[in-house]
Amino acid sequence: MKILAVSDEECAALWDNYVPGRLKDYDLIISCGDLKADYLSFLVTMGRCPVLYVHGNHDTSYANFPPEGCDCIDGALVEYNGLRILGLGGCLRYHPGDHQYTDAQMRRRIAKLHWKIRRMGGIDLVVTHSPPYGVGDAEDPAHHGFEALLELIALYKPKYLIHGHVHLRYGNDQRERRYGDTDVINVSERYVLDIPDRPFPEKRRGQLVWKTKYKD
Repeated sequence: MKILAVSDEECAALWDNYVPGRLKDYDLIISCGDLKADYLSFLVTMGRCPVLYVHGNHDTSYANFPPEGCDCIDGALVEYNGLRILGLGGCLRYHPGDHQYTDAQMRRRIAKLHWKIRRMGGIDLVVTHSPPYGVGDAEDPAHHGFEALLELIALYKPKYLIHGHVHLRYGNDQRERRYGDTDVINVSERYVLDIPDRPFPEKRRGQLVWKTKYKD
């Protein structure tokens, strides 16, 4: 399965300078947050595949004008072509505002999903806005990562965790890191993942299967 992951900065090649057919090879598009709703709506229209997203800390306008045709997986488990995906948006709280959490609050969000994750048999891909603490985050308070995500990785050992929040133009151009058994990838602007499909009934291939949602 070929996945286009996007975050934080709209890519001109996928929007202003879009060429028809540029998105035809992707099976799934995932946003890690802080992107214009119109941009995600454009991607789902031109890509002809699902667009999943979590909230970034600047996505407050989504409350009234969410990306049309896209699926929010913030605080949810979904399965697509057998790939088990967990979405956890937001960043570490650094001032009052929506989609910001303390580490304790993020732990509680994760705890609400523990039994569902176990029932699913684990997770393959974690989609976040913020990185884990010490693994691709930055030194300023606004871009510290979550310790709770380190605990999640240690417990469930997902194959991948993708995030945004820390723009590559901030001076750190390293996209890929490793923590335990997990590849932690900064998908700022855009990044392409090729992930093998897990075995899944043919009748559900290409369908997004919701496992659970909850409200924070």
